Amino acid sequence: MDCCVCTTMPLILRPPRNTICGACYEGVRSIINMMGSVESEKVKAIVANPNPNTSLLSRRNSSKTLEDCIRWCSEQMEQFNQQKQDLVFLRGFVAAFKEQIHTDILVTPGRHGPPIPAHKSVLAARSEIFKNMLECDECKEAPSKSITITDLKHEELECLLEFLYSGSLGVEKLEKHVYALSQAADKYMIPHLLKHCERYLLSSLSTCNALQTLEIADTCSNHTLKETTLDFLVKNIDRVVSSPKFEAFVHRSPHLTVQLVTRAFANGAK
Repeated sequence: MDCCVCTTMPLILRPPRNTICGACYEGVRSIINMMGSVESEKVKAIVANPNPNTSLLSRRNSSKTLEDCIRWCSEQMEQFNQQKQDLVFLRGFVAAFKEQIHTDILVTPGRHGPPIPAHKSVLAARSEIFKNMLECDECKEAPSKSITITDLKHEELECLLEFLYSGSLGVEKLEKHVYALSQAADKYMIPHLLKHCERYLLSSLSTCNALQTLEIADTCSNHTLKETTLDFLVKNIDRVVSSPKFEAFVHRSPHLTVQLVTRAFANGAK
């Protein structure tokens, strides 16, 4: 069927404007539904945080046209470009960290390695725990102006600080230190990093790393990650229990072993 939207025919030969193919129809419907969902979320946000200068009037229930869709897509593109510019602007923090511009504190790893210069204001802004550590009397009175992160090695600490300044981390660094960073994010209350690690762990879940991922999820009280990993392990229980890592896992985490075996039996009984 010829379509007035996606046809490649010259303008003079195009079908009538009310002729539209199924693919374009479904595409427009999807965009309209997405528009409705976004507007609904905006209304919820306004209700949760009322602003006298913001109107609660919503076009959620009004009919949408293709012109509305095009306008909405254009607005989203403008917002995306603005966010890109904001990110470029914020990269100045990364430069301040890497070039050690006006640093005012040394962060020392607990397992050897040289201290890393940083900025108190950034640490305090990113983590409530770091903020409390920096405000304690011992830190204020210390002549060296340093804090020690006892549970991280130098390279792990460097990755943690890089994330605090940039909000992101390269895949290679994340792959190498994701378990240590997950625990640090949980301990020092850095939810954005915790979510970042969760997304990576879920995307890379396999029979080789699922047991360790389950332990990390349990340690960090990450319900979503734990449930997803348990379900994955149950589906691959034969391969998991026959792996060399399983025996060590049983001795290391007996409570998780009970949970895994119980779920596997329950799943097999269905």
